[in-house]
Amino acid sequence: MIDNMKVMVDLCVVPMGIGVSVSKYIAECEKIVKKAGLESQLHPYGTVIEGEWDTVFQVVKKCHERLHNMGVPRIFTTMKIGTRNDREQSMQDKIDSVLKKI
Repeated sequence: MIDNMKVMVDLCVVPMGIGVSVSKYIAECEKIVKKAGLESQLHPYGTVIEGEWDTVFQVVKKCHERLHNMGVPRIFTTMKIGTRNDREQSMQDKIDSVLKKI
């Protein structure tokens, strides 16, 4: 068992049944991520979040709860999840590795 397993999640939350514009709902999820104190990077189709496994997945749950409480009847979420146990690596480390090769 690995204590305090680090995870990187690319999260895309899609509120459904509320019209075309979703930015106010995504902003609420971003507030939840920030309040949790997690490192994150917003991009046009989601947010990459890094931190402890349990904390990150609790944030995902809170996002769903908040949006449902705002009246969103349905939410479709996709996630890409990455972990590694050979060394620590941050989002920026991954980006820097690619940029060095350009």
